[in-house]
Amino acid sequence: MPNHCAIPLQLGLLLAACLLWLPGCTAAAEPTTLAVGVGMQRMPSWPGASNQHSEPLPYIDIELPGRGSFSTLDGLQIQLVHGDTWHAGIHGDYQWGRSRDDLGSLGGKIPSLAPRINLGGYLEWQLNRQLDVGGSLRHDINGAGAYLELYAEWDPPPIGLLEQSFELHWQAMNAPAMNRFFGIGPQAARALSVRAWQPGAGSQLASLEYNLFMPTSRHTGMALALVYGRLLGDAADSPLVTRYGSRTQLSESLAFVYHL
Repeated sequence: MPNHCAIPLQLGLLLAACLLWLPGCTAAAEPTTLAVGVGMQRMPSWPGASNQHSEPLPYIDIELPGRGSFSTLDGLQIQLVHGDTWHAGIHGDYQWGRSRDDLGSLGGKIPSLAPRINLGGYLEWQLNRQLDVGGSLRHDINGAGAYLELYAEWDPPPIGLLEQSFELHWQAMNAPAMNRFFGIGPQAARALSVRAWQPGAGSQLASLEYNLFMPTSRHTGMALALVYGRLLGDAADSPLVTRYGSRTQLSESLAFVYHL
């Protein structure tokens, strides 16, 4: 699944501290962003699920021009190449698994999955101040999954005090990652009365994300994120999705934010 699920607070604070410790690469004209907050996120109960569950959302957003960025929603980026239009570096993220409680009636019939951290690199091309495109390639630190993501982000001019952005994402997985989330072994297939499913590598998800920030004072505001996603390829055709889930994947988050 895409990584629009919040990173746990303890891990987030550790990664944020590492980012702040890094020396600056260049003098930056853009201002530094340091924001913290708290809110709630609703997301699919498990990758491919039709129902949702809510999780408390620790909100951290750090943007250090010339160094990188860290967000509990988008993960960690450390810039190693910082040109006028090209940026590249290290990209790390946290990926939720699925617990037996998340699975509901499927609990005990398909295996639970532990969360994983994945790490890799990213390359981004800034076409202008409002539009950039890029991609990342990551691999599980403690597993065999690999993930390719391409994205485009557009930041339209503010409407009064309202700041908005739109993001388009496409993600693919290798066979081990696809099979981990959407595969069905023979034993699970018998328990679910469906055919066994062993997906291969390929497209997994396309999503559109809308972000809105509404200031409530000089230092505070509300941050809203809405994500509409559609499963693709072997992920969309898995009996877990067609019989027990949905190809449409929705998530929403709302947080109260304080800018330091």
